[in-house]
Amino acid sequence: MWIPSNNKYGVAIHNWHGDVRYGLALDVGDSVDIVEECRHWFRGSCPRKSRAVGIFPKTYIHIKDLSKIDPVVAECTQVLREWSEIWKRLYVDREAYKFQTLRKVMYSILDSRRELLSATMTQDQTTELQMVVVSKIDWGNRKLGLDLVPRVGPLAVDPHSIGIVKLYNVHVSSADNAKASSSRGTLRRKIQRKILSHHLYFCMRDFGHRIGGDDAEVYFFLYDGNRMRPVSERFLVKISKDGFSNYIEKLHSNCTVFTDLGAADLNEELHLVAVVMRVGKIIQSDSMKKTEKNNSSSMTGPTYRRPYGVGVLSLADICQFDSSLEQQSSEEREFNFKLYQSEEKDFHLLPELIIKKSSGKYSPIQPGNQSTQGIVVSLKLLHGGLVQARKEQPLLFQGTTITRKMGFPDVIMPGDVRNDLFLTLERAEFERGGKNTGKNILVTVVVLDVTGNVLTDCLWGASGMDALPQYRSMILYHQNAPSWNEMLRLSVPIDKFSTAHVRFEFRHCSTREKSEPKLFAFSFARLMDTSGATLGDGLHELYVYKCEDPAKLQPANYLRLQCRPRDAQAKVDCSGCFSRSSKEVFVLRSLLCSTKLTQNADLLSLLQWRAHPETIQDSLTGVLRLNDEELVKFLQDVLDALFAMFSNEEGNSTQHSGLVFHVLVSIFSLLQSNKFQHFRPVMNEYIENHFAAALVYKGLITSVEHMAVFMTKAEHPDPFQKCFGSLEYIFKLLIQSRRLFARATGGQYEDSFRRDLHSLFTALNGMLAVPSYDVIIPTQEALLNSTGVVLEQLKDTLPAPELGMLARNMLDAIPRGAPIRLIQAKLQAVKDLVSGELFHEDDSRTVVLSVACKHLRMHLSRRDELRLCAEILSEILSQLFELQREQREKITNTLQHDLDSLCKNILGILIRTISIIMEGSNPNLPQLVACLLGLLQLLDETHYKRYWDELTPNKDPRDLKDFLSKSLLVYEELLTQDWLVFPTDWLIMKLAANDVMRKSLEEFAKPLVYRFLGPQAFDSQLWWSYFSLAVTFLTQPSLQLEQYREPKRLKILHSHGDMRVLMGFQILSMWSQLGEQKLHFIPSMVGPFLEVTLVPEPALRKATLSVFYDMMQCEQAARGSFRLVESELIDKLDLLISENKGDDEYRELFSTMEHLSLVLLEKVRTENPSWKDAGTAFIASVTRLLERLLDYRSVMQGEENRDKRMTCTVNLLNFYKNEINRKEMYLRYIYKLHNLHLQAENYTEAGYTLKLYASMLSWDRETQSFAPFDNSGQPEWQRKERLYHEILKYFDKGKCWEKGIPLCKELAQLYETRRFDYNKLSDILILEAKFFQNILTQLRPEPEYFRVGFYGMGLPLFVRNKQFVYRGLEYERIGAFTQRLQTEFPSAQILANNSPPEASILNAPEQYIQISNVRPVGDAQALKTAMVPVPEKIARFYEVNDVTRFIYDRPMYKGPIDKDNEFKSLWIERTTLDITSPLPGILRWFEVKHKSVQELTPVEYACEIINNAGKELADLIVQYRRDPKRNINPFSMRLQGTIDANVMGGISKYQEAFFSEQFLKSPQGAGQQANVQRLKVLILEQIQILEQALELHGQLAPAGVQPLHNRLLERFSQLKQSLSGMGRLKRQPSESIVNTPLPPLPTEQRAAATAAGAGGGTVAGAGLVHQQANANYVYELDEIYTRPGDTLRPVEAMNSYQTLSKESLSIVLPPVEQADAPPVPHRPRSQNFVTAGVNGGSIDSPEVPPKRQPMSSSSNAPPLPPRGITPDKRASNPMIFNDFGAGHASDAAARRHSAQQQHGQKYSVVDISFDDPEADQQPHSLPPNLQEAGNHLSVCFAPNDFRDSGISTTSSRELNQLNNLSEESASLSMSTVHHREHCRISSNGSLDMHMHAGGMNITQRDSSTSSFDVEDIPVPPPPIPPKSLGVTANGLGPNLTTSDEAHSPNTHASLNHSINNHNHHSHNNQQPQQQQQQPQPQTQPPQQFNGDGAGEGYSLPQQQLLANGRAPGPAPVPVAVEAAVSHPPDGGTF
Repeated sequence: MWIPSNNKYGVAIHNWHGDVRYGLALDVGDSVDIVEECRHWFRGSCPRKSRAVGIFPKTYIHIKDLSKIDPVVAECTQVLREWSEIWKRLYVDREAYKFQTLRKVMYSILDSRRELLSATMTQDQTTELQMVVVSKIDWGNRKLGLDLVPRVGPLAVDPHSIGIVKLYNVHVSSADNAKASSSRGTLRRKIQRKILSHHLYFCMRDFGHRIGGDDAEVYFFLYDGNRMRPVSERFLVKISKDGFSNYIEKLHSNCTVFTDLGAADLNEELHLVAVVMRVGKIIQSDSMKKTEKNNSSSMTGPTYRRPYGVGVLSLADICQFDSSLEQQSSEEREFNFKLYQSEEKDFHLLPELIIKKSSGKYSPIQPGNQSTQGIVVSLKLLHGGLVQARKEQPLLFQGTTITRKMGFPDVIMPGDVRNDLFLTLERAEFERGGKNTGKNILVTVVVLDVTGNVLTDCLWGASGMDALPQYRSMILYHQNAPSWNEMLRLSVPIDKFSTAHVRFEFRHCSTREKSEPKLFAFSFARLMDTSGATLGDGLHELYVYKCEDPAKLQPANYLRLQCRPRDAQAKVDCSGCFSRSSKEVFVLRSLLCSTKLTQNADLLSLLQWRAHPETIQDSLTGVLRLNDEELVKFLQDVLDALFAMFSNEEGNSTQHSGLVFHVLVSIFSLLQSNKFQHFRPVMNEYIENHFAAALVYKGLITSVEHMAVFMTKAEHPDPFQKCFGSLEYIFKLLIQSRRLFARATGGQYEDSFRRDLHSLFTALNGMLAVPSYDVIIPTQEALLNSTGVVLEQLKDTLPAPELGMLARNMLDAIPRGAPIRLIQAKLQAVKDLVSGELFHEDDSRTVVLSVACKHLRMHLSRRDELRLCAEILSEILSQLFELQREQREKITNTLQHDLDSLCKNILGILIRTISIIMEGSNPNLPQLVACLLGLLQLLDETHYKRYWDELTPNKDPRDLKDFLSKSLLVYEELLTQDWLVFPTDWLIMKLAANDVMRKSLEEFAKPLVYRFLGPQAFDSQLWWSYFSLAVTFLTQPSLQLEQYREPKRLKILHSHGDMRVLMGFQILSMWSQLGEQKLHFIPSMVGPFLEVTLVPEPALRKATLSVFYDMMQCEQAARGSFRLVESELIDKLDLLISENKGDDEYRELFSTMEHLSLVLLEKVRTENPSWKDAGTAFIASVTRLLERLLDYRSVMQGEENRDKRMTCTVNLLNFYKNEINRKEMYLRYIYKLHNLHLQAENYTEAGYTLKLYASMLSWDRETQSFAPFDNSGQPEWQRKERLYHEILKYFDKGKCWEKGIPLCKELAQLYETRRFDYNKLSDILILEAKFFQNILTQLRPEPEYFRVGFYGMGLPLFVRNKQFVYRGLEYERIGAFTQRLQTEFPSAQILANNSPPEASILNAPEQYIQISNVRPVGDAQALKTAMVPVPEKIARFYEVNDVTRFIYDRPMYKGPIDKDNEFKSLWIERTTLDITSPLPGILRWFEVKHKSVQELTPVEYACEIINNAGKELADLIVQYRRDPKRNINPFSMRLQGTIDANVMGGISKYQEAFFSEQFLKSPQGAGQQANVQRLKVLILEQIQILEQALELHGQLAPAGVQPLHNRLLERFSQLKQSLSGMGRLKRQPSESIVNTPLPPLPTEQRAAATAAGAGGGTVAGAGLVHQQANANYVYELDEIYTRPGDTLRPVEAMNSYQTLSKESLSIVLPPVEQADAPPVPHRPRSQNFVTAGVNGGSIDSPEVPPKRQPMSSSSNAPPLPPRGITPDKRASNPMIFNDFGAGHASDAAARRHSAQQQHGQKYSVVDISFDDPEADQQPHSLPPNLQEAGNHLSVCFAPNDFRDSGISTTSSRELNQLNNLSEESASLSMSTVHHREHCRISSNGSLDMHMHAGGMNITQRDSSTSSFDVEDIPVPPPPIPPKSLGVTANGLGPNLTTSDEAHSPNTHASLNHSINNHNHHSHNNQQPQQQQQQPQPQTQPPQQFNGDGAGEGYSLPQQQLLANGRAPGPAPVPVAVEAAVSHPPDGGTF
């Protein structure tokens, strides 16, 4: 038995294949969520396999304890799973940058997860890593548009464990953090306070100067450019003479951290100064000489520090940062700066000069290495306290020197100990002493005690160096008044400080070698005076005493002297052994930074006040002026002294009390500042443990009260502001003092104390009640800011009611019209109260809450200060939520009362406020909404009940109704916008808000049922609002769980469940309560209930469907029918589905009648039989509608679905018209279809669509008519008139003028006979005339039609297993059409054959499409009224338009196949398709409704072909008689093709096949006698037509065509002879070699030839030359007409180059035992006939365009033209096509050149323009494998072979039997390589075939043989490359057949060249052709045609061509003619 498991989680420890029923396959490492378990099995899901739930064995799973998993690790796992799916999608979408970035972050998170799992880090490191990881996760979620994870620290919060208000606040802070996070895990997080301490990390990277062989010292320090003084002490980096990189004294010696920089220091004027000193001889040249002498040894003699240069770097860039951001670290940046030098006397001023840019006083120093830029340093700004910075950047501080700031930091920590005295050697002045030159003065500094001992380890010249016993300054050369400006730091221990002094010894340094510096004077300075004050800050002028003997420098000797003027410690009368000059002086600057010592005498006297009571007043006054740091350093001592002075031993005030109070207040206000905020704990510690003045409370109360009373009279408000801002400490001291007093006296004077307090508060209230003005507002604000904390101090002193009264009185004292600042301060005080300790205790909370509610109501109603109101409410609600959770077991009455009070006071006003501000964009709205939800979250049923009672006093429901209406309105607004008040990624917040709202709606339902449902009390509007809101809740986007990924969906279901289901059942419950009132909501509730059924919860859907029964029953009972419900249901269904809602389950629910029959029909059956029938029909109708609607919905989006949308729209349109007769819906879909056609530019179809609407309107009605999407009404006749004009416009654009003419006539009748509007009549008649004119003059491309079969269950229902006939777009051939269809059905496979699909394909889950051409069968009745021959332009329209019947043919063979003549057994299977509506119509395609198959016998087929050929010739005769000036070329070509083909024996095949007795007696000929007779008649008729045609041709042919005409006459006479008596074909001898009969090649000989490796071949076409050579001579081919008189010369056979026509075929066979070749008949040669000789000599051959030369090997086959340059059939101008073959012989190139020179523009023997749309196409490229050498077939196809995706491009005049050959049957076959009807082969229509060593080279029609005249048509995109060329390259012998083909009659390949017909469009382009052709006879040679089958011929059947390798017989005449007349492209298949 399965039992639920409590959220177990496990990991698969072994692969399991899941090979049991319901088994879930698992791999090792898969995690599984376990839902249920039994004895041996678990049941659950694997997150890797979404939605799959199955079973798996327990033994394969290791259960993990979720409580022990680190939540951050678990989140990493979940996030990585979710991101990996998105990551893959980014790859597919080619989002490269996002893909790479996300991968880096995922790897990083993976590494961090591994570290966290290793559990090897400290707690701090773990927390830090967790923060980095969650920062990356938040960054990724934000970038990927995923939901925000609310978190506190690194952990995500549980929304159920915190209140919704706190959840909102967490979301706000998390959103800020997420925005500030980066992919590296760093965080720029906003914080409330500013960072006050900063540190600058410094590292010198390079020093680019070489200082003349000396060492150098570089002193770096920070410098303030405003005050021109140093900010920090100096930092030293030593540089060796070998260069910086070669000298490292110790690790990190070039790095330091400048610490404790404040915000004021980091300004634009902060600079880094580098002072460079040279260390060497005084004069640099001496050093250099010495170095040259001893460059291997070190210098001897003393070295000195000499000035070299100064560099200054501005730090403005690095100091620009946002101080309100907590930056973990800024980037380390590198800088470089130059050094400058000046005169030595100005060296101390050089930094200032450089900053001020006084460039005249300094010059740059060029670095020794030009590649460097002077000094290179890197800097990095660190933030926070020094301890924090060390913790965050441990590596930066490792071994790095700390360089201190000269002064205290902005924040002084209580534990900081510092004792630094900074001394700066400023300058000195000395007497010259009788010398002309100045001295080189060295200052030596030493620190000594009284006894003369040197104090070690207390003197530093700079950080970065060790402590020195003495410091030696730099030397300025020959300066008696030197200015050094060098800084030192003294850190003398406190115990030695009072007795220590500093001595400055002055020595003169000689430039001579080895001479020591000579002492000549000294100065000294005492560090502390006798009172304990240290040396004061500032400049000190010290006396200079002369002394040349170092031995005399004893402290005992000079300490009695004055070190400076007014030296109190000197013995005045002392005259020692040292003399001084008044002119000599030494100036020293000092600065003390000490937490232990003070320089202030006032402070010292204050601390020693008892010794000098008379100086108290002065001391207190002095202390008020004291520096802040001085007071804080001695805080406890100062406070003790002040309280001792504040009152006497009796507790009474003293004469100094007032001043002492001021000093106290100033100290307290000091502690309020940020600088000393860390001293507040020190102060609290002092009050609690060290404060002992038990009597001062009286004085403090009195003082404060006094300040309150006299506030308005004060001239200076500062002391008052400080006083009231410091009330916190004053009250702390006051209460502690009273506590000490009470403890000492047992609680005496308690009442007096309370009276004093109340008196004090009365004074404070009075102070607040004073009318405010600018001076006192800050003081009042200060008081209000202290109120909360003051009342908190009193909570142990006064009872809660008294505290509440004090608070209320104080806040009420503020006048109503007080300034905004005061109002804000008041609300801030309220916030302090509710967030303080008073709110945590029951007694005081009630009082504080009532005070807060009062003020909140006031401000919410006025809608001012909403931010503060929201913050106060948030605080109240958060506190109450925590209390409620703590008291979960038993909530106290006080809390219940407080919640009631809050609900009563706040809920109504809060909802009103929100409803008002929702209309604008108030920034406080989100927080107020969160407060509303937080309040609702706290309320339970009892609170609501009491609130309802509160709102209905005396049972008056108006207030309650008003509240409910407003609440529902606010809810509706929030839900309609999908909680737009919150950001879109706050899903957790939205879900929590929905949960709260749903519960509150359950409570709102109760007053509706109990108070607003009765007959008198029923309020339909309120109920409607409730239902509407509930449905909006249910359908809001954030609750549609199906849109979420599986893990997220499961998580939501686990935490919140599906709230839609709960709300749905609540709606049903409310509906069931309505009873008789349901009629109010019929049919308006149909729509909402339909939306409820959209929730994919079966139980809810079924329950909701029963509501429809309820509605129908109600309406039936009340109104006698349920038409309203039916109508509304259909309307809403249409609306919902078209909005893309609903799913397939929806359809299943309606279509499977299980539930409906039970719920709906079963009930009806027992109650009302008539209702049953109507209901059943209704449900069936709705089901059918849903099918169509859901089909429509599935194709609503995407350009590729436009055609599907049209089909679905038509299905719906027909449904609304035919099944339920809904006119408005019908019209709506008519316009949708119309718009779709316009988008696709289907103008004709758009016109037909609008015609549907127009046909519904009448000319007689004046009633107003409204169209969909158009609210302006029109009389019906006007609407129809407007529609007609629109339709005419579309028919005109679509060139369907025939359909527009009846509309014109109808409009003309309206205007003429009814409206009498002759203006419009004339316009419409003009338009009608224009239409007639267009029919005759405009070019109209005839559309092609395609049969498309859709097979397979994977296709949409509306096309599945159906056939359609499509009308192609303009100029669209089957290739382009197939591509378009594949775009629409991208996953469909194209069936390659045309046979009916098998059942396996019909039932397969895949999609299959079958496409072929079909020919339209025109309506025979279209022109039946014609009394004369109808002009072709008129007749052609009806042949291809208004058609419902289409045919396509498939060749087949029956009976024995005669290999010599396949016509005997060639049958045609003709399929006829009937479609549902004529094309064109409202769609471009319609379904096939009927299909029939008919078989044509061979004789019938021959009759059809001959008949069609005759008709076409007759048509041409009519055309040329009517218009003799039109281009003669099409006529010539047609005649040439027909006559020449007959000469070649085409008709003889028919005679042989059908005109024999043997045929008539055979089974095939049974019953065919009539057809045979008909065939004879047709042939004879054709002869008559040919005679007429030739006669006309002779009249029309210009001189250039006369040679051709003569040849045609000659051929025609031969034709007639051959037909005499209809006997066997008699061959007549002729001078042309073409008429020489060809001896047959026996099968045995062919086999022998094959065995010998010789080539054999067959060719089908208009003409065929088959030569067999057994001698050394071959005869020239008759390519062009020869002129009489020319003689013929034999040509060498094997060694000559033969100039052949491109389509001629020459076969060279090895010698065969045979008689000599027949003699060469004498025949006149054509002019210019030249043939290449054996060795480059020349033999006459005709001058023709260059052609491909026969190749000796196929490896050098000429390159094929690139696909990109193939022009389209719609090219707008005639194009000249060059030969793309690679001619290798020079004579070929010469011929090409001469031909170009002679003809100028075109390669053609005769200039015949072609109309063929595809003749422009150049040959497609062959695959590389067909161009290999060896036994390969090299084929170059004619331009339109295999056009567009390998689909046959047969034209309307092509062979019927070739219509439907499949690709399989066309491999190796050119019979499917059809030419369009206007395409001709070349000048002679034959093929070239040259056999080489078993290989074969076939060249079909080179594109350079002819010029083309093409209509001016837009150029389409290039054609699609062929899918297959149908050529097998390898393994072909001479038979060109494969083993598969040998036994398949339908798969034999034949080299079949179809005939080119020219006159298909000749009537459309008579004038352009004529104009193009007229000038050409003057510029081109005479047009010459040869009789070898040039022009039009007839294709032979496939079988005949290759049977036994024999040459095929002559092509029959009728084949091409029939193809040219009536067969459009059909049967091109895949």
